[in-house]
Amino acid sequence: MFTTYEEAISWIHSRLRLGIKPGLKRMEWMMDKLDHPERRIKSVHIGGTNGKGSTVTYLRSILQEAGYLVGTFTSPYFEQFNERISLNGVPIKDEEIVQLANDIFPLALELENSELGGPTEFEIITAMAMQYFGHVHPADIVLFEVGLGGRFDSTNIIHPILSIITNIGLDHTAILGDTYEKIATEKAGIIKAGTAIVSAVKQTEAIEVITNRALEVKAPLYLLGNHFSISNHRSTATGEVFTQKTPFSELVNLEISMAGKHQTENASLAVMGAQLLKWYFSFLIDEEHIQKGLTKAYWPGRFEMLSNDPVVVIDGAHNEEGVTALVSELETRFQHKKINIIFAALADKKLDSMIMSLDRVASKITFVDFDYPRAANAEDLFKLSQNVNKHVNKDWKCTIKEEISLLKEEEVLIVTGSLYFLSAVKPYLLKTLENDV
Repeated sequence: MFTTYEEAISWIHSRLRLGIKPGLKRMEWMMDKLDHPERRIKSVHIGGTNGKGSTVTYLRSILQEAGYLVGTFTSPYFEQFNERISLNGVPIKDEEIVQLANDIFPLALELENSELGGPTEFEIITAMAMQYFGHVHPADIVLFEVGLGGRFDSTNIIHPILSIITNIGLDHTAILGDTYEKIATEKAGIIKAGTAIVSAVKQTEAIEVITNRALEVKAPLYLLGNHFSISNHRSTATGEVFTQKTPFSELVNLEISMAGKHQTENASLAVMGAQLLKWYFSFLIDEEHIQKGLTKAYWPGRFEMLSNDPVVVIDGAHNEEGVTALVSELETRFQHKKINIIFAALADKKLDSMIMSLDRVASKITFVDFDYPRAANAEDLFKLSQNVNKHVNKDWKCTIKEEISLLKEEEVLIVTGSLYFLSAVKPYLLKTLENDV
């Protein structure tokens, strides 16, 4: 058993060696041993390829404005592990992590010696979240972000009152399949009988899969561009403004501080979700709560401007769709600037197309290494680039310090790639910028 936070975290992270083991049997076994905490939780389940964390944040912020105590389970963490289990956006305490780890540890040992095998890191953290919100600190509602896929994801043991699928992209193809249809099938696995599903999927084959699944289990479907819509979108210096029409109302001039057209889609999913919670589950959510909640919503690492002078932005464009959204935003906001990019990624991503897109907008691109088991080698990334001004430097700290010192008025610095990379980069970047000023 654990007496310190460090011991608990070390044990949890040691489970990474087991990798990814899709399936729900170990989770079901643990829930049974814990007296089914998941059945005590009123929840919303949020899946998709990109935008899950942002959508969770928008919906949490709206519900908080309406006066509710909102739990969230998200991944990966950005600044500290405790973020993964939070109440009203505040990470749980170190001593609560120790308590939860001690609750799960004997179950993990028992599983090790069973035919099911030991639980993975994500299964342990998911079980901790279920235990926390089910038995330790219940909330009015809990928003669960899917870890990978949906159908066999550890979070899929919950029975939510609402499900959301943000979008579909070709990510984790080795596990989820190599077509939009196959990936949509995995994501659609979170759709439960009679439970409303809200989605922003665009591809025809993905829409067909989700529509058929919803019909099959009699789940009411609300699809962006069909059952609710966005209009009058415009970008501002501080974010985005748009109007949203739903079956219940029209909300004019909604403002968000997270930049990018794709963020209006994430926000619209949260708005549609909030209205469904209001009309069908008696949540007291007014238009004012939606307006203020969206304006206040903040999620680190999503086109986050750390400095205006010089212009320094971090963005977690960790897959092909994320890079496409980033490049679109860069072309819109910085079309008259020289764009210098620092990039690091995980090796299991579609790196060739990601780098090809970044090459298109980069005046200069530098590839770096970072300390993570699945991180791509900087030299390999460098070889994939066709940019005439490409560089490689294994030491990302040295690269950041040098790039900031050389940054001219007509240039911007974009640090992007894996969220695991950005979580290490952000505090160092802020400190470097502070010293530079």
